[in-house]
Amino acid sequence: MIEECLVVEFRVTGDDCPLARASAAADAAVDADPPQLRTDGNALVRASGPAEAGVAEALDADDRVRYLHVADGGDRETYRCLSKAPCVVHELTDAGFLVESLCYRAGEERHRGAVVGRDVLQGVLDAADERVGVTVERASPLGSDGEVGVATHWNLTPAQVEAVEAAFERGYFSVPREATAADVADDLGISKSAFLERVHRAEATLFDGIFR
Repeated sequence: MIEECLVVEFRVTGDDCPLARASAAADAAVDADPPQLRTDGNALVRASGPAEAGVAEALDADDRVRYLHVADGGDRETYRCLSKAPCVVHELTDAGFLVESLCYRAGEERHRGAVVGRDVLQGVLDAADERVGVTVERASPLGSDGEVGVATHWNLTPAQVEAVEAAFERGYFSVPREATAADVADDLGISKSAFLERVHRAEATLFDGIFR
């Protein structure tokens, strides 16, 4: 039995998958669920991005994207489609990476999840195609810090925990406020609307757990 599980964040550069290309073309942050790989090699994709940023248009113009549907949610859009292009996350998953969330910004990607043991972590790094760059931004034992405990106890996503922690550290919740939403969003490398959505969803989940 392997006793060590690591919470890991990878930074990926050079991936030319549709979401990476669309985020680069629109210069916008796109959050995505782990893509569902079909037996035919195509992937079912669900992602969201800022409305009217041009992400939907970039995806629609990509001839590797099929059956694109865009749901308007006000400040955010949700994209569902079939991608005929391979994504580096599939290579990392095949090597043992348990992906939880993906974020694309201006062509660069952040993959967050877990690996079981340091040998698997090295195998994941070795599995990436030479066409892309994969570096470890953060790796810590599961349960070694507050992030995993908070996420598990309150049912927050890793992206929501990251947003709330960054906001707290910068003084976003202080009175008077020491940092604006735009300040914290810049620190995280995401759009202001994406930051506010994560914080508001986290607040709703926390308040629901406290007052019910």
